Amino acid sequence: MRLHDYVNLYFNARNPMMYKDIHGGICSGDELCVLKISPTVVDLPNVVFTDRNASSEYARFRPSSSGLSLVGNDTFAESWKHPGNEVAEWEHKSRMCAEVLVPNVIPDNYIVGAYVSCDSARRRLAALAPTLAITVNARMFFK
Repeated sequence: MRLHDYVNLYFNARNPMMYKDIHGGICSGDELCVLKISPTVVDLPNVVFTDRNASSEYARFRPSSSGLSLVGNDTFAESWKHPGNEVAEWEHKSRMCAEVLVPNVIPDNYIVGAYVSCDSARRRLAALAPTLAITVNARMFFK
């Protein structure tokens, strides 16, 4: 399948893609939420794991049955910065965007919560999804 035929889920939401969205002026962290998805989503048919951003020409893909072995501890790091080592930084930046690819759609019962950056964002999301468990986590949004 093509990448746009999958729901792309990051293992680590606090990654270079979110940083670019927030600090590149695309949106503020107060306008975003990160959905918390049940780990059982990997049991859906034809789920694929990647070891880095799936659009990278270096990405490796594996079925969910063996894909977790691709995901290293560096995926969950707080930062991808490697001062003085640009190549290591590029590599780590890509690996922090390791993904789970779910074909087509994730049924809503797999959405088990959300993270937001501040209390005003929590109130706005709660108005839209009153039964959703919402956690404020400013650090996730680089605050």
